[in-house]
Amino acid sequence: MTDDNRSWPNQEPDAPRRGQWPGEDAGPAWPGESPRRANPPRGGAGQGGPAWPAGDEGGRQWPGEQPRRPQAPGGQSGAAGSRRQPPPSGGRRPGQPPGSPPQGFRQPPPGGRRPEPEPEREPDLITHHAHNGTEDGYEPYDDDRFDEFADDVEPQQELDEKGRKVLTPAQRKKRRWKIIRRVAYACVGVFFVVPAIAFVITYFMVDVPTAESVAALQSQPITYYYADGKTVMGKEVPKSGNRQLLKPGEIPDVVKHAVYSAEDATFETNSGFDVTGILRAVFKQATGGQGGGSTISQQYIKKATENDAPTLTRKWTELAKSFKMNNQQSKEEIITGYLNIVYFGRGASGIEAAAKAYFNKDAKDLSASEAALLAGLIQGPSKSENQDYAQGRWKYVMDQMVANKWLRADERTAAQFPTPIPKNSNKEENSGKMTYQLQQRIKEELGAKGYDETKLFATGAKIYTTIDPAAQDAADQAVQQGMKGQTDEKLLAALVAVDPKTGGILAYNYGPETVKDKDGQDAIGQDRANQARNPGSSMKPFDLTGFLKMGGGLGDIFDGSDNRKFPGVAKPVRNAGENESCGTQCTVAKAMEISANTVFYDMVFNKVKPKGVVTAAKQAGVRTTDEGGTATLFDGDNNISLGGGRTQVAPRDMASAYASFASGGVYHEQHFVSKLTNAQDEVEFDENNIKSNPAFDNDAAKSQQIAGNVTEALKPVIGHSSLKCPPGHECAGKTGTQQYSPKEGDPASYNNLNAQTWMVGYTPSVSAAVWVGGDGNQPLHDSKNKPIFGSTIAGPTWQNFLNLYLKGKPAEKFDKVEPLGKDVNEVTTTPPKPSDTPTPQETPSTTSSQPPPETPTETETSTSRTRTSRPGPGGTTPSLPGGGDGLGRPPGSDG
Repeated sequence: MTDDNRSWPNQEPDAPRRGQWPGEDAGPAWPGESPRRANPPRGGAGQGGPAWPAGDEGGRQWPGEQPRRPQAPGGQSGAAGSRRQPPPSGGRRPGQPPGSPPQGFRQPPPGGRRPEPEPEREPDLITHHAHNGTEDGYEPYDDDRFDEFADDVEPQQELDEKGRKVLTPAQRKKRRWKIIRRVAYACVGVFFVVPAIAFVITYFMVDVPTAESVAALQSQPITYYYADGKTVMGKEVPKSGNRQLLKPGEIPDVVKHAVYSAEDATFETNSGFDVTGILRAVFKQATGGQGGGSTISQQYIKKATENDAPTLTRKWTELAKSFKMNNQQSKEEIITGYLNIVYFGRGASGIEAAAKAYFNKDAKDLSASEAALLAGLIQGPSKSENQDYAQGRWKYVMDQMVANKWLRADERTAAQFPTPIPKNSNKEENSGKMTYQLQQRIKEELGAKGYDETKLFATGAKIYTTIDPAAQDAADQAVQQGMKGQTDEKLLAALVAVDPKTGGILAYNYGPETVKDKDGQDAIGQDRANQARNPGSSMKPFDLTGFLKMGGGLGDIFDGSDNRKFPGVAKPVRNAGENESCGTQCTVAKAMEISANTVFYDMVFNKVKPKGVVTAAKQAGVRTTDEGGTATLFDGDNNISLGGGRTQVAPRDMASAYASFASGGVYHEQHFVSKLTNAQDEVEFDENNIKSNPAFDNDAAKSQQIAGNVTEALKPVIGHSSLKCPPGHECAGKTGTQQYSPKEGDPASYNNLNAQTWMVGYTPSVSAAVWVGGDGNQPLHDSKNKPIFGSTIAGPTWQNFLNLYLKGKPAEKFDKVEPLGKDVNEVTTTPPKPSDTPTPQETPSTTSSQPPPETPTETETSTSRTRTSRPGPGGTTPSLPGGGDGLGRPPGSDG
């Protein structure tokens, strides 16, 4: 440490010393120390450092000094004004008496200890002026500038008894006007500015209904048409009433003027709401009267949104929406939308439906008098049948039309009150033969395509069905005649016809529309045409289809003898009788003609397999439960070959599947709907969207050949079943019978009765399935108390239907195809000899185990009157006396 840096006595050794001012006497040195010389601070003005502080700067002061004032701008300085200047020579300020300590000199502290350096002071704040002595005593709140009355009224110091300032009359007047002004401003804000701002905000937030959105939300009737596209089959009206939408420009002026007169005379000129009307409504409500101030636009909003809540919020948004709607839509669009959805009574929503419900005419044909009546009913549609109310409203509207110059006075004088037609007498509403179950099947089909009931009502759907009126009439007549005279109350029937060229269902008779329930009350009849039953031998064409797909032919030989045994099957398989056995050398074609059970059981058991039958049936058009249908096709039971066991198919699926044979091997998806449009006739889909493809092979020619061979095998069945084709038409088909399964306690005679019978056949232009049977496993008999077979009731009903439907239509024949496999015309067989002993099995068999059939499949009887045999494993049961089916053959000979 150098001498210059020595500390004061009693000071810490390293404490820094203070530098001297320029020219300052260093003062006496400490004992033994050389005299000091003044050293300027480092970095002084001459060295580019800061200058010495000037005496006029407001920097730090020495003790005892007066506060410095800031240096005036432009003061004497060779450096920047912000720098401190050195003191005058001698280190004293000008005017400082001689002998006084130099400027900046600190006296040594008492006791020889140097004083601690003072902390730097922050710049004075305004709040420091009080203790610094620099405040000027100014109080802004005492200034007269802040007193409203200071300019022209002297302040009053006098106070009243409550301590309040006593005002002069002039002051009181000013204060009153000030209060009035403020109240006025508040009222303007509350009643005008704030609502205006809120209305603007609401305006941009709300959406207004468009014609499309209203059409989507409002329900309209569903109209069903026959296949001709013109004849109405029937209508389905929604719960909210009948509604038919019109387009802008389709409503005549006379109707619009009548509605304006009844509801809103200023509609053409107002902006969506009528202030006068609102005030008038408020007055009426306040005085106990009735009447609203809503415009047509507001009523339209209310109807379109279906919001009728009595709340201020609803009313407020309704005003904003109606105003916005009038800015976005034309008056023509608004009145059209309103008249499309408003309710008029009699289940009619919309002016078009109302015109038909009251006057059986279109809205465009309404007269002024008729329009006035309908317009008057808008306020009280529930009173539509009250003559006094209706006439009163009619007079009011007619008078208002005259007052608004929409009707001449002489026309009003000559007008007569119009007489509506009787309620529910509209001819269009009650036309057609739409039945409940048919309606349900159509809606199910559309629902599977994504058009549920809600969407159909919302669009006012027009459903063009495939139902041919002529075919439906023929089906109804044929079923009625076929069941006529039958005494068995358990007998039921159904008939379905399909167009092979399109897959469209031409006729659908599912049984009686109404039946008696267990309590004797009327109930809706079940859809027998859509209920799955054992198809019996009508399943055999699918056995043959599977065989032909494998390369087999109608000339292939099987053992058609009776009472055949198969490996793993506990009981023998029998035919229906001696006439249904064709010996050991039986062609497939012959086996189909006589319905030989043993041949087809063998064909499936050893070659096609149950799975092959399932595949063929599905390819033809049978819909199983997992595919949206009702059929059950069990590929684990060989009884499927004879249509028994767990195999069940509905009449509609059998008709559709046989249609794939009639079409030459082309599968067309069965359907009820050929076209669907909305109320504006915009097409949703048509038959071009119906699935169609080769049925039995990807090669269309091969599929046609398979179908043609099946047809060749089924053509002789018609004659064998004592049936005939319609004159000039080729036909093919197959009967089927399912035997009744006796229950414990049944009479012995029940063992020979049947539960289900079928006839399924086709021509090139129509495929039809007829089912006659019971509700489940029921023992049935005909009018002669004999067992029923496929050829006794179902067969003649099928034949009668074809004759009625095809009468007068051009003759038709099936296309010829090349035989598959062995040609039956080139095969020579030896007719079997009658024998009481079963012929040994000669066809190959499988070594796999086959479970016994669960239920009997096909009625089997012999020519004996005392014994009968079943098609599958089973014993013999006595037959009814006097067996025979009335067709010159033993019972069950139709298979």
